[in-house]
Amino acid sequence: MIRYKTKPELADRNAELVAAVFAELKAESPEGVRYLTLRLEDDTFIHFVEAAAEDGSSPIPKLRAFQAFQDGIRDRCAEPPLVRDVRIVGNYRMLDES
Repeated sequence: MIRYKTKPELADRNAELVAAVFAELKAESPEGVRYLTLRLEDDTFIHFVEAAAEDGSSPIPKLRAFQAFQDGIRDRCAEPPLVRDVRIVGNYRMLDES
């Protein structure tokens, strides 16, 4: 899970960059990737990412749209990205259980 808060004037731009990542993911359809991004009303973004190949690598950093998203992320942030491992405590019809 990655959480950060954007500067209000750059939140829409950040959302556009995130949308471009999802568009490229849909076009490329890489195996083993599950990704969800939420935007809270205070312009905090929360990304849930599961992306690992058998060798432990992730295809996401190789995406052009992700590289564009990463470029300037710290400048767009009012609070820097915080990366944390999470565990599902409960799930009712929100996540694929397969």
